[in-house]
Amino acid sequence: MFRRHRPQMGTLLYFLGALMLGLYFTFAAVQGDYGLFKRIEIRAEGAALEQELAILQAEVGRMENLTSRLSDDYLDLDLLDQQARDVLGLIRADEVVIR
Repeated sequence: MFRRHRPQMGTLLYFLGALMLGLYFTFAAVQGDYGLFKRIEIRAEGAALEQELAILQAEVGRMENLTSRLSDDYLDLDLLDQQARDVLGLIRADEVVIR
């Protein structure tokens, strides 16, 4: 008599469960909240923010320079004249304005 040997249902379920668990952890490692794609996205965002920080620091440096040039300790007359024209709309007596 020949007897067929088929795998038991428990073994099949065990390997199927292990496979599903492995696929889940692989998916989570690649696309999850702490996965590779998220890490790449965070690094790109960090690089963009560092560039924005450098631009803002340069702008702050420029504004500090202009502020110090208009301070009581050091007065730049050309800058003061430019600000008076831009902000207050002042002109000298010998100038003609054409609109």
